[in-house]
Amino acid sequence: MNTQVLPVNDKSIALAAELLQKGELVALPTETVYGIAADARNGEAVKKIFEAKGRPQDNPLIVHIYGMEMLKGIVSEVPDRAYKLAKAFWPGPLTMVMPRGGEVSDVTCAGLDTVGVRMPSHPVVQAVIKASGVAFAAPSANLSGKPSPTNAQDTLVDMDGRLPLILDGGESAVGVESTVVAVTGEHPMLLRPGYVTK
Repeated sequence: MNTQVLPVNDKSIALAAELLQKGELVALPTETVYGIAADARNGEAVKKIFEAKGRPQDNPLIVHIYGMEMLKGIVSEVPDRAYKLAKAFWPGPLTMVMPRGGEVSDVTCAGLDTVGVRMPSHPVVQAVIKASGVAFAAPSANLSGKPSPTNAQDTLVDMDGRLPLILDGGESAVGVESTVVAVTGEHPMLLRPGYVTK
């Protein structure tokens, strides 16, 4: 497979959207690190992420959205505290684990009954989600065990030949993964420390 690295413009965003709709992978910048995106509802597409990364499939992936209206079908309910956290930190580097909805692929959630969701603030990710209409699963765009890339060149080092397109949106501003908080129980629980501190 030939991997293209393209600057971000209307044409490359349209291409990324088309690839996602067809069940292909796209690497793109978020405010935290570069990620590999695939349609979270399409199990066959999501499997390609695990193959590209060499990542075990029992590791759930985070679903990326651009607006609260996209939560319908992805989660089965939005707890009150999730609304409070969303108001404070979305869009941004906070992932919330909520009860899973019927539209998310088993592969995305690693068979769990919960799903991690985040609303990224990076304009490139937002543009691709809007253009494609696809809520996508996206872990960091590195080979499993390697450092998470914060630019297109580092992404290419690990992903050359493993996916069709990398969107070059410059350097990721945050440089560390999102904070993950479970809002499913009685009290919010910090599952992964990240940019948003306790």
